[in-house]
Amino acid sequence: MHPRPILALVAVVVVACGGSAASTPDVVATTTILGDVVAHTVEGCGLVVESLMGVGQDPHAYQASPRQVTRLHEADLVVANGLGLEAHLGDVLDAVAREGTPVLRLGPHLDPVARDGADPSVDPHVWMDPLRMADGVELVAETLGGLRPDAADCIRQAGAHYRGEVVATHGRIEALLAAVPVERRLLVTDHRSLGYFAERYGFVEVGALVPSTSTLAEPTPADLEALVEAMETADVSVIFTEVGEPSRLAEAVAAELGRPVEVVPLYVGSLGPPGSGADSYLGMLETDARLVAEALTP
Repeated sequence: MHPRPILALVAVVVVACGGSAASTPDVVATTTILGDVVAHTVEGCGLVVESLMGVGQDPHAYQASPRQVTRLHEADLVVANGLGLEAHLGDVLDAVAREGTPVLRLGPHLDPVARDGADPSVDPHVWMDPLRMADGVELVAETLGGLRPDAADCIRQAGAHYRGEVVATHGRIEALLAAVPVERRLLVTDHRSLGYFAERYGFVEVGALVPSTSTLAEPTPADLEALVEAMETADVSVIFTEVGEPSRLAEAVAAELGRPVEVVPLYVGSLGPPGSGADSYLGMLETDARLVAEALTP
């Protein structure tokens, strides 16, 4: 059974157990995904968890309002992804830390990988590998237990339980993807967001519409020509985009290929809305795995 979904709305408190929008947050997480992970890590422990971003917002492009910056300063702990994901929040998070609020950037602790290519950089999308995020859950629980000794036992137990659910989800994803033949485990994406997923589950990244780990980059004509050639060589007819992102580049590549190309939107940078199947972190992972399997299984 999946943990219940938790909506993360801009400037609205996301409560793990009790609390209201007027409450001072115990934890502020930057993304909807981290908000959900933290909330389930402390579920039942009476902590108020707030997500800075809203459903559907791109963490690469997000900019915080003055009110949201204030909420960061009010928290006992801020949980961020780091590794450049929150491109416009780096200075804000540094300032919050200097003024005394602990900031836990999870990404650097989860064995991040540098990607080669036109825009070589450390890939921030560590949450797309649930086993890495299972270690992240443990780190969040350990950090919060140290900051809140009054709730440390509860946090330790809740964190261990949720970590087990994350690991179990990895097993379900493996089962969902088992039907995809090895020769069809080829990924073309809108930007380089599925590297950790590919490595964990035995896929190969053929290329990306934007050859960067950030949506803020722009491809050159040469980049798109190289992608078309790579797709022709590998006989790839599916492009995995991200829900809410423009599809014009995918359509341009499909037109250049001159044959039908299926465009499949996935949930990557944000949870989905209620009813999407992706309104929790674990639900998002399983929904994406199912969509990948359906698109690539003959």
